[in-house]
Amino acid sequence: MKVLVANRGEIACRILHTLREMNIPSVAVCSEIDEGAPHTMLADETVTIGGDYAYLEFDAVIGAARSTGATAIHPGYGFLSQNAPFAEACAEAGLVFIGPSPHSTRLLGDKRSSRETAQEIGASVIPGEQAVNDADDARNAAQQIGYPILLKAAGGGGGKGMRLVREDSEIASSFEAAAREAKVAFADDRLLVEKYIDPARHVEVQILGDGKNAVALGERECSLQRRYQKIIEESPSPGIDDKIRTALQNDAVRLAEAAQYSGAGTVEFLVGPDGQHYFLEVNTRLQVEHPVTEWRTGIDLVRAQIEVAHGGPLPTPPAFRGHAIEARLNAEDPWNGFLPASGKVLMLEWPSRPWLRIDTGIREGQMVLPVYDPLLAKLIVWGPDRETARRRLLHALREMVLLGLHTNQSFLIELLESDIFQTGQTFTTSVESRTWNAPEMPDYVEAAAAHFMQTGVSSTNDGASSASRDQFSPWRTLGAFRMGQ
Repeated sequence: MKVLVANRGEIACRILHTLREMNIPSVAVCSEIDEGAPHTMLADETVTIGGDYAYLEFDAVIGAARSTGATAIHPGYGFLSQNAPFAEACAEAGLVFIGPSPHSTRLLGDKRSSRETAQEIGASVIPGEQAVNDADDARNAAQQIGYPILLKAAGGGGGKGMRLVREDSEIASSFEAAAREAKVAFADDRLLVEKYIDPARHVEVQILGDGKNAVALGERECSLQRRYQKIIEESPSPGIDDKIRTALQNDAVRLAEAAQYSGAGTVEFLVGPDGQHYFLEVNTRLQVEHPVTEWRTGIDLVRAQIEVAHGGPLPTPPAFRGHAIEARLNAEDPWNGFLPASGKVLMLEWPSRPWLRIDTGIREGQMVLPVYDPLLAKLIVWGPDRETARRRLLHALREMVLLGLHTNQSFLIELLESDIFQTGQTFTTSVESRTWNAPEMPDYVEAAAAHFMQTGVSSTNDGASSASRDQFSPWRTLGAFRMGQ
């Protein structure tokens, strides 16, 4: 067996680590601007396959597999991970696609057909219309179900190709923008319309299937979002009871088995304030937040994907333990509309604790460019209870150091300290409905910056000796201090 990882960044590194543990030879692919990125150095072999969007090109990825003798392809998430024609192309090339069959992907990975399948098994779905081919169709559907509505990409997830529309005048421009974004992200510009549910919790169920049977590995709360991109995820959900939890897992398993699903997947739901749950979509791939489930179950989901794809059995679900929370560290400026950020990683230091896991795809000295998803790393913690996990994640975020570009580090800290998170009262609108104030610049940071501007002496390079030479240096008197706020 030899596996090609058809992705980049933190998820490519995540998969490559498991391949190393399994002693399976690996191949990485990269675009020209990703040459030398961490995932290319983790793999046994690396093939440069083209320009910025080469990760979406069937022929380039499959050609790399053939040239290196790879026998299987792991697509990660995003890019080609939910593309049924790509899975078919892999099969035609004699490659094992580490994911569901093309049939299951079409049935569940496509939002239009997944709604139909959910209705067939008796799951409650959000009012909407899946056959929306242009802005006029969307307008007609919106007038029938009532505003506000969501325009959503039919062929992918992750918040790409999604727009909230509150009135008729917004339909045309929103439809065009959503379709264009979906085309770039998934090579598929089809959209559907759904009623906008507010307030709602976003709760998802992790599933594993073998083509016949499926198991549920608990749920994750993913309500804290901005622009439909998740920020913090946790398990178990603090906002549902055991009755709702059981109903969600039952629906997820029945849906997976109806589609003869094989591999890892996630069934997503919205839960209203009355406890009513609605099927939302299925991500027929590994989810960004999968480490939360791994912390609570002890199951390596990537290993399970690889084993199931090669005919292995489903793992036996163990007893769930404790509480896990994940924070997504992004290259963006949260105090300036979450605009993507770029720059060189000048200094990078991750904390290390037994209860902390960090999944990342960056290294010190690397240039971060706003070409791909802004995700830099994920900090995932475990605790015996929710409050312990929350405090541990705060500690990790305060201790980590990443200098050289804007990140959402301080915003994550503020979010975890907020009353809504501490009480578990989180909904899909919680982040964007509040005002979040940028932290004030500490005096010692301003003093250090002023000193550097005047002298050109950096404390990060030979800081001790330069401070000892300059009796007025702030580094002589600052003492210990924390980075990150």
